Amino acid sequence: MLRVSGSSLRTSDGTPVRLRGVGLGGWMNMENFITGHPADETSMRAAVRGVLGEQRAELFFDRLLTSFFTEDDAALLAGLGMNCVRIPVNYHHWESDDRPMELDPRGFRHLDRVIGLLGERGLYSVIDLHALPGSQNQHWHSDNPTHVAALWQHRHFQDRAVHLWEALADHYRGHPWVAGYNPVNEPGDVSGKVVGPFYDRLVKAVRAADPDHVLFLDGNTYATDFSIFREMYENTVFVMHDYALAGFAHGGPYPGFTRGEWCDRGQLEEAFAKRSRFQRETGTPLWVGEFGPVYTGDPERDAQRYRILRDQLDIYDGHGAGWSLWTYKDVGLQGLVHASGAYVRRFGAFIDKKRRLGADRWGSTMEEYADVLGPLHRLVETEFPGWEPYPWGARYQTDDLIRHILIAQALLPEYAELFRGLGDDDLLALADSFALEQCVRREPLLDLLADNLKR
Repeated sequence: MLRVSGSSLRTSDGTPVRLRGVGLGGWMNMENFITGHPADETSMRAAVRGVLGEQRAELFFDRLLTSFFTEDDAALLAGLGMNCVRIPVNYHHWESDDRPMELDPRGFRHLDRVIGLLGERGLYSVIDLHALPGSQNQHWHSDNPTHVAALWQHRHFQDRAVHLWEALADHYRGHPWVAGYNPVNEPGDVSGKVVGPFYDRLVKAVRAADPDHVLFLDGNTYATDFSIFREMYENTVFVMHDYALAGFAHGGPYPGFTRGEWCDRGQLEEAFAKRSRFQRETGTPLWVGEFGPVYTGDPERDAQRYRILRDQLDIYDGHGAGWSLWTYKDVGLQGLVHASGAYVRRFGAFIDKKRRLGADRWGSTMEEYADVLGPLHRLVETEFPGWEPYPWGARYQTDDLIRHILIAQALLPEYAELFRGLGDDDLLALADSFALEQCVRREPLLDLLADNLKR
């Protein structure tokens, strides 16, 4: 198993290991831009169950989990030269909100399978709890149907999260191909006063169940603020996320200006230096848990996005930093590969509508139907000039509430209705559209990563 030794990770015989790989987003924690649904996962599943019924909905979702990652996917990643996959999971696979503290062991079934497939090919897994009870941040990727991170407001949610991690740590204790545990993805504690003590409690609980695996701890405010850590925990990596502004869907040219900010390689280096300062000052390993641009379909713009990625990887190489690129597989925005076949035929027009409406926070240009939202933004700026809501201010908050919650939730019935009238074979074909043999490979991205990983 791996262990932290100074500023590096090492195997039991002292061999240094730099973890480099991808995040398996959209699998055991489904996200709207990854699999094409609107809003948050729990709301989407409820809408689909309303059309298909419990058993047939389970048929589809279980087959999707099976097809989304198989031995072929593990072989592809190993062939690129990767040695790690960060695996986001949702607490709902183990615990139902109407039966808190009652854990279902079936939640381990698919996770065990994929960790085994990766380990057989020499790839470590980092288990990332991406959605915690009550939601640990304000956005869809914590399966949050609102803009309130209630985990930090209610001790009951924190108790459930600790209880789940005790079970996860006990289950994977001693597993040689689990690199470690990433217990809270991108916490968003508005006060900044709860997350630190919660980490103290969580670390003690996990260490009691499993004293050996590495802990990968995200800073507050979406893995960017490390001032919340009051002590240095043993055998711990402090995880930063490092998205480049120019790589967002609303990003401008690179090099060039995005929303009034200049972005070039120098700016990327400055951002990395700022985000990694805590790690460098404490002499702990550098690991970028998430980063990566999104792609537009425009060859010229996408060439600039590849340049952003290439520059970031060069910066990480220069500092000996490990990384986990976001994300492996989706419906075409960001993945190394993307689904095709029956799913795209069935849902392609709906996905286009989501894009036109800017319904997905990750993928919105923030300019969709500007003639409608523009007056609202100006109203907020005029009437509430000092309003700076957490985490990124008034413009983003207004878009989150209108585009990515209201509009997204209004789209749920339309998405679910596209399942109506389908037979079991049709549902299986939809799920199998995410199998690697039916996916389209983003060859320039694969080539870029393979070239970097050979160094």
